[in-house]
Amino acid sequence: MEQADAVVIGAGVVGLAVARALAMAGREVIVLEAENAFGTGTSARNSEVIHAGLYYPTGSLRALLCVRGKQLLYDYCASHGVAHQRCGKLIVATQGDELPALDRLQATATANGVHDLQRLSAAQALALEPALHCVGALLSPSTGIIDSHGLMLALLGDAERHGAMLALCSPVLGGRVTPHGIELDVGGETPDQPTTTLCARSVVNSAGLHAPALARTLAGLDARHVPQDHLAKGCYFTLPGRAPFSRLVYPAPGQSSHLGVHLTLDLGGQARFGPSFEWVDRIDYTVDAAGADAFYDQVRRYWPALPDAVLQPGYAGLRPKISGPGEPAADFRIDGPALHGVPGLVNLFGIESPGLTSSLAMAEQVAELLAEPLG
Repeated sequence: MEQADAVVIGAGVVGLAVARALAMAGREVIVLEAENAFGTGTSARNSEVIHAGLYYPTGSLRALLCVRGKQLLYDYCASHGVAHQRCGKLIVATQGDELPALDRLQATATANGVHDLQRLSAAQALALEPALHCVGALLSPSTGIIDSHGLMLALLGDAERHGAMLALCSPVLGGRVTPHGIELDVGGETPDQPTTTLCARSVVNSAGLHAPALARTLAGLDARHVPQDHLAKGCYFTLPGRAPFSRLVYPAPGQSSHLGVHLTLDLGGQARFGPSFEWVDRIDYTVDAAGADAFYDQVRRYWPALPDAVLQPGYAGLRPKISGPGEPAADFRIDGPALHGVPGLVNLFGIESPGLTSSLAMAEQVAELLAEPLG
């Protein structure tokens, strides 16, 4: 049996941020990734938005880590040359009965520590984005976009410079809690390869979509501390050529936790619309071209000039949800030993949006939970 100090399971943006934080704290870190490359799951299939922290319940981990993570992320991008743009976002009311939603959103943002929102009249919003239609808007100047792959490369580089190792094609098949540490059974690229057992002092389950299922394979972790997992699929559709917008555009939030079909931009200026929202029971990244048909009416509420039949299938992502249909949106869960009683184990559950924005702040918290006691 091989011995390990700290093992991070999952090489997405959060796992890599955690590995970096632990390595910089002096821990010997191994990152186990089931796929043949890092960041191929949720971290590669999102809108690449740096969120400001407007929507999340005040005091929730999602709110706290987003606001803290946003500043850490902008600073990190500047110091490490990660491509990004603080382009700003407009949240728009397209009819009068949506204006109170902007008031509620501004109040939530202020309570969350986001103090840069600006209320705009229709004329002020159109002065910024002439192609827009709205009756009022909020401008979020600190919302931005980022090259998520470039961010992950930088995080991995930092982690490796501090001694961390990335092991690809290394799925964790199960494990158990022992008096000497947490034993993990690690497979290889194919099912017929021999299994390696690692005994680790600390384990961080950052397996994203697979985090609850993986936690259920750890003998000795009480099943009461593992949430039920759900999958919600979102498809994006792209607009050929350059869009007539320089900022992101989101519709005013409705009653559900889904934020509607919004317009985001990549760093090349290409627009993408989405995501859609569909509860699913398996991992499937196919995008049905016919799904664009449902987007046109929603997008034309704020961009009336969207031409017919121009949206093209882009990509799909899956949200690793721990709340199901009809349930309130769950908060992030950073479950450490004080909660579940297993020394050295941290489970990260339900890390959907704004997980990318929150990644560096989340890594801070995980490193604190696993900090070595003094003396």
